[in-house]
Amino acid sequence: MRTHILPSIILTALMLVLCTVIYSVILWGVAQAAPNQGKGFVVEQNGKTWYANVGQTFDDDRYFWSRPSAVGYNAAGSAGSNKGPGNADYLAQVQARIDTFLVHHPGIGKSQIPSDLVTASGSGLDPHISPQGARVQVARVARVRNLPETQVRELVEQHVEGPWFGLFGPSRVNVLKLNLALDNLVSH
Repeated sequence: MRTHILPSIILTALMLVLCTVIYSVILWGVAQAAPNQGKGFVVEQNGKTWYANVGQTFDDDRYFWSRPSAVGYNAAGSAGSNKGPGNADYLAQVQARIDTFLVHHPGIGKSQIPSDLVTASGSGLDPHISPQGARVQVARVARVRNLPETQVRELVEQHVEGPWFGLFGPSRVNVLKLNLALDNLVSH
């Protein structure tokens, strides 16, 4: 019995040090090399502060809508819905989002709605939508703000971010940055 207890205690102590101390120091070191030392990307405008790397609630017709969040954009509780694509509750929720979108976007067909505008991301905090998701909203935003659609469309195109390093991931649009630029456009 003694031959098993001592190695177990030693292994537990080593894993405790490895998983709590060494791992934390490595992550902290990597964060120090990252932009903004891992503290997030802060955007300040008109005396307000936002984090550009965390999804925000935008559901007013004057703004480009965000991707839905399964956690209400609560960064303390990042999670997906954990509901499968055949779950009746999930399908009803997606259908309600589609119906809402169609009411606010007359002339758009169901097949023209990008999936990222009616489904939540895996984290529930995705700050981006697809360029198609932004483009499909241009007419509504332009109409509500009394702006030419071409001007709003140009603003969207200016905010399309390509894949990381030109290789990783799809093109995307940061909804917060786009909406802040939209407010600046209108206020000038």
